[in-house]
Amino acid sequence: MDLIERLAEHKALGSAPREELAWLVEHGTLRHLEAGEILTHKGKQVEGLYVVLTGHVALSVDRPTGPQKVIEWRAGEVSGILPFSRLKSPPGDAVAVEPTEILSLPREQLQALTRACFQITNILVHMMIDRARLFTSSDLQNEKMISLGKLSAGLAHELNNPASAIERNATLLEDRLAEAEAATHALGVARLSDAQLAAVESTRTACIAKAPAGVRSPVQQAEREEQIADWLADHGLDENMADALADTQVSIAALDELAGVVEGNALEAVLRWAASGCAVRSLAAEIQESAMHISGLVSAIKGFTHMDQAMVAEPLDVGPGLGHTVAVLRSKAGQKSAAVSIEVEPGLPRVRGFAGELNQIWGNLIDNALDAIADNGCVQVTAKREGGRVVVRIVDDGPGIPPSVREHIFDPFFTTKPMGQGTGLGLDIVRRLVVHNDGTIELESVPGRTEFRVGLPIAEDSAGARNE
Repeated sequence: MDLIERLAEHKALGSAPREELAWLVEHGTLRHLEAGEILTHKGKQVEGLYVVLTGHVALSVDRPTGPQKVIEWRAGEVSGILPFSRLKSPPGDAVAVEPTEILSLPREQLQALTRACFQITNILVHMMIDRARLFTSSDLQNEKMISLGKLSAGLAHELNNPASAIERNATLLEDRLAEAEAATHALGVARLSDAQLAAVESTRTACIAKAPAGVRSPVQQAEREEQIADWLADHGLDENMADALADTQVSIAALDELAGVVEGNALEAVLRWAASGCAVRSLAAEIQESAMHISGLVSAIKGFTHMDQAMVAEPLDVGPGLGHTVAVLRSKAGQKSAAVSIEVEPGLPRVRGFAGELNQIWGNLIDNALDAIADNGCVQVTAKREGGRVVVRIVDDGPGIPPSVREHIFDPFFTTKPMGQGTGLGLDIVRRLVVHNDGTIELESVPGRTEFRVGLPIAEDSAGARNE
């Protein structure tokens, strides 16, 4: 009777009829857990329903950063297996945080519970729905944060290269500007004639001429520097100018033509002025190119996260999202020297979906493909219309997925990655997001070829326009 009275004051079950509480007491067992004692083990079947009377139980799962508490139960709550639940085994250990007292109902009594205790069953079913909603939102948020961490690491590397180039070239530009100013002053002091100025202008034009297609090899560049250094030595000029002049497009013939008109200190001033001017232009161009790289990467990030759009389903093109995803994963592909190709069918109709969610799907699938392949591997991304759907295929040439793994690949918390490198949530969340976008996802895998295939319905306005 004392236990029935305690259940009548239980926060979750106290509103149930006393005869139902009495049934629970009759068929249950009172258990005491010490702090640190495991109530349910990861990967093992949950043996029963647990009504927490006193104390505190917490369930933690393995994350890349270590164990993380995802749910907890205190006095007045219910843990363990619930009626009609499909739970087989928990994703982590449920451990008593402090001395805890529970009323345990064996798993095999759940069916009898649903027949004998309607009100308790009703309470527990609603509790199960709330628990599923909690796990779903928690899993999605955790996977988003994990994906964000991976993305941030790659972006830091991608942004660091052009940012470092800008900093380095800006410093060099300051030095080159000083050299250009000094050379300009020396050139003014030389008081050249019109004929000499014409030869100087011709040399300057040769120096800043657009480089032909291709890049000189280190050997070719060294030979050019040596050739120009010999020319400078033959004319009694400073051989240290050879490096700067070698970076220009000026030819030995152009130098000979200039030396035929200008000589001595004036010739050296002209060459320093031409070389420094060319260096300034080159550094400015490299700074501009690096800045454009950063701007393009920021644009890709903005498109990938879709942070300037409302979170509503809308007609959209899958091509830009796939391109943005590959752009933000370029650093990871580069680390493996992997080739990632995209082929989008011309005139591909739009689909109706949530842009941010679709990009998360592409991000997870392409990221997994990059994990699967070896160095110098290949990932192919294609998007084509097939009937009334747009089908996106992500294919990698990795070792493939064994049949025993394939049948569990979309199960929550299932992962083949080492501890701390995967949560087992990525593909489960991909599946949920695909379903939320009214799509389908399929997998085919043999050694050397794994294909994830996502089908999305064509937006009505896009389908109508295509059929006209």
